[in-house]
Amino acid sequence: MQRPEPKTLGKVVVLYGGHSAEREVSLKSGSMVLKALQSCGVDAHGFDPARQSLAELAGGGFDRAVISLHGRFGEDGTIQGALELLRIPYTGSGVKASALSMDKILTKVVWRNAGLNTPDYVQLQPGFDAQAVAARLGLPLIVKPAQEGSTLGLTKVSEEAELQAAFDKACKYDCQVLAEKFIQGAELTVPVLGEGDTAHALPVIRIQAPQGNYDYHNKYIGNDTQYFCPSGLPEALEHEVQQLAVQSYRQLGCAGWGRADVMLDEAQRPWLLEMNTSPGMTDHSLVPMSARAAGISYEDLVLILAGSAALRAGG
Repeated sequence: MQRPEPKTLGKVVVLYGGHSAEREVSLKSGSMVLKALQSCGVDAHGFDPARQSLAELAGGGFDRAVISLHGRFGEDGTIQGALELLRIPYTGSGVKASALSMDKILTKVVWRNAGLNTPDYVQLQPGFDAQAVAARLGLPLIVKPAQEGSTLGLTKVSEEAELQAAFDKACKYDCQVLAEKFIQGAELTVPVLGEGDTAHALPVIRIQAPQGNYDYHNKYIGNDTQYFCPSGLPEALEHEVQQLAVQSYRQLGCAGWGRADVMLDEAQRPWLLEMNTSPGMTDHSLVPMSARAAGISYEDLVLILAGSAALRAGG
């Protein structure tokens, strides 16, 4: 993916804010993306779908859209479908890949069918058997909404008696909830750029959060989480993790960019957790950090992403 000349991008709209529970993060991401584009001389404009009508988007004369929306209505294929209908090329994955990646249960189904390593899970239904869930997955385990990001609604459950409260918390964000086997070890994340055979991984980031708790506060607010990029992993292991991230991205049909979250267990075996198709672009965000380690500035990264905008009907 090459850095385009700013003037070739035409009139650009940056979509940010939106209706999801991740609105505040999206506003911060989008405002930074917008500022970077404008500083490079791009004719860029902000647009908040929660405050402005899509009719304004349709009549805005935009040549391309940079999606800085996170979560529902921005990362789940919804806005991608609207942009397809409006014939406005957009950044990131298409409708199908966005919807698949947003749903952590369907993501796991795709990865498992492809033989990719992802932790065992149980989809929780009202009245679930807590004892059976704990027996299958072991304790501790993770409970989280199937279609939410930024660790919203996520709970690490250490005792069987805590499962119901964790389920109730996750249900506030989504009617589909999963319990997932907990992987003890290093937390990693791997940005991927490109599409199909051209997809390639950026440097791996190793994350070290206070008490191993990489929650919303430690992601976006606090300054105690440590990020290591270069990751410090042996070269062969880093390459293995990168290849797994690219495989997981391709299997979901992702395009443009994305970020795979991975756990590395105590035996140094990587486990795929989820795929983010519209990653954060704030000053705490990980894709810009990895890009810097690869020699790509924030401004160049934003230009590269904007230049990758396309109509991806069916993908």
